[in-house]
Amino acid sequence: MPSTPKIGDVPGEFRLSGGQLSGGAFHLGDYSLHEQRGNPVVLAFYPGDDTPVCTAQLCSYSDGLEQLQSAGAVVWGISAQGIDSHERFARARQLRMPLLSDPDRAVARSFGITAPLIGLRRSVFIIDAGGRLRWKHVTAVGATFPPTAALASQLATLPV
Repeated sequence: MPSTPKIGDVPGEFRLSGGQLSGGAFHLGDYSLHEQRGNPVVLAFYPGDDTPVCTAQLCSYSDGLEQLQSAGAVVWGISAQGIDSHERFARARQLRMPLLSDPDRAVARSFGITAPLIGLRRSVFIIDAGGRLRWKHVTAVGATFPPTAALASQLATLPV
């Protein structure tokens, strides 16, 4: 299994399918890390749609989305579930950030966060506008996640 990227590393490029709930519609699209250059990106990897801790985490980030966006950040939730599952989850919880599907866990593997039984370890990575990893939170068990305020605080330290 690859190791988790180190602070200062440039994570590998990826493109994933996903969707975003907006105006009552779930808009499908492809999401590319490279295409976000110029913007900080928050990647929130989570084990599964509509599970207790994942729901709390994604609802927290959706509720605090303006706070993260005010720092110029793009926020993506990433898990192995398919687009249909993501759409049901987004609609049920009114989640406003894009949810991306990594069905073969290739992106999770590239970040060194795959795990037996749960598929991947709950992890959050902040990548700066130049594409470098600036902050990470990788859990061993997965029952905790950094709050929106902690992410906003980290985003505030990024070079402009």
